[in-house]
Amino acid sequence: MVRNLLGSVLALAGATAAVWSPFRAWYDGRHGRHYRLGDLFSGGGVTNVPAELFASLFLPFVGAALITLAGLLLRSRLLVALAGVIVLGFTVVWLVRVGQAEGSLVISGTPTDGLGPGTGLAFGGGLVLLLASVVLRGRGRGVRAEPVYVPPPDPAVPTLDGAGG
Repeated sequence: MVRNLLGSVLALAGATAAVWSPFRAWYDGRHGRHYRLGDLFSGGGVTNVPAELFASLFLPFVGAALITLAGLLLRSRLLVALAGVIVLGFTVVWLVRVGQAEGSLVISGTPTDGLGPGTGLAFGGGLVLLLASVVLRGRGRGVRAEPVYVPPPDPAVPTLDGAGG
């Protein structure tokens, strides 16, 4: 029970960090909600064209949060792990595509220069979701076998100790 409670808290924290990350600066002060989702998979790469909220990085992270909630309600470690893989996958694909567009990635201490806190929130949220899937106990294995009924010995049947019929 304690493992499930701790795993649930970790999963909710990871999902919250992932959903919050597009509203923070990801690279050079540009928020994650301004990166178009289609740019990650297009031949042109990441562009400066702004995105609508549900056509940005926000969409897969909200989807991962919903999968996390479903995993917690169903007590499914697999769904929570899938949510973590989705968050990490989109974060890594974004890192690769921005690195290709910029030529390199800069890690800096300021949110307006280089990688920002949004990237860290997304990456950390994905790792926390994976950690939560390890901590959760899950539903258990199948149906428990019922004990086999063994009737008491019949007193009319003779036994080795001489008692009985």
